[in-house]
Amino acid sequence: MTAFATATVAEVLEQRPGLVRVRLDDGTRAYGLTQLTGPVAAGDEVVVNTTALDRGLGTGGWHVIHWNLTAPPFREEGPGHLMKLRYTSVQADTGAAEEGAADPAALPDRLDATPVVAAGLHSQVPVLAATIAARRPGTRGAYVMTDGGALPIALSDVVAGLTARGLLAGTVTAGHAFGGDLEALNVPSALAAARHRLDAEVVIVAMGPGVAGTGSRLGFTGLEAAPALDAAAWLGATPIFCLRASGADPRPRHRGVSHHSRTVLDAVRSTVEVPAPPGLARCEPRHRWREVDPGDVAAVLAGAGLAVRSMGRGIDDDPLFFDATAAAGRHAADLLEPA
Repeated sequence: MTAFATATVAEVLEQRPGLVRVRLDDGTRAYGLTQLTGPVAAGDEVVVNTTALDRGLGTGGWHVIHWNLTAPPFREEGPGHLMKLRYTSVQADTGAAEEGAADPAALPDRLDATPVVAAGLHSQVPVLAATIAARRPGTRGAYVMTDGGALPIALSDVVAGLTARGLLAGTVTAGHAFGGDLEALNVPSALAAARHRLDAEVVIVAMGPGVAGTGSRLGFTGLEAAPALDAAAWLGATPIFCLRASGADPRPRHRGVSHHSRTVLDAVRSTVEVPAPPGLARCEPRHRWREVDPGDVAAVLAGAGLAVRSMGRGIDDDPLFFDATAAAGRHAADLLEPA
């Protein structure tokens, strides 16, 4: 099922590069990705995709603007010849980080023991970034956003907030994710771009908003962390896995160390660092399990001006989730030379 409707924009609620949020004349809300649709203003007649909201899916109660019928023909020149969202009606020339180099084959691709932290949830990204910055002020941290969740990075309020606070030195969108400071066709090339184009000292790899799962062992988008960790190891980085753990999730499969994390650790072919807060039951003994004091995570987030929730829960509701995530951030920072 795919559903579209036509509506008029009653009010522009918010704008930032790549994104506009609006209220429609029927009282519903929609967002538009202006890299694909061009500008949207009050009074414009737009075509909106209503499928997710019609089916009660997790878009947060928003339709998606597909096209602006009022605006003149839209054209935005891209930087190269590489397309994302290929073979769809919204394919876009995003280019890639390697384009423009005199000799792309000579671009550096070794990561020289750079800590690369792979996480399975977008909500772990702000905890990691804030913890790294608090542990080692001035660290240049970059975020590689995969295409396992939302594809447009402009949709991430998390990334907008971290960037505004100086907690990210830059972003790279990999695969069909788009809109980062740099574009990459895959995660390995994104890691190299983060290290050598953004001068990142630490790289966080995770999907954008919107993890999906089926409840089965293999049917979840966070399994992409396994090949990301293997790619980091292949390129000479120090791969670090950020555990998903919970003391409050009502689903037994996610209590303690989530079955998602256990499956990733089983699937990854390289040996990786696995930081964990003290007392968390160890799993997958072939990896380098590290007990790491997560510190005062609530104070770190408050000091960074961040209010983070995951699966609807804040730090007071599920401290184990935040401690497990912060342990990975602290460990990554501690692997670096003193600032």
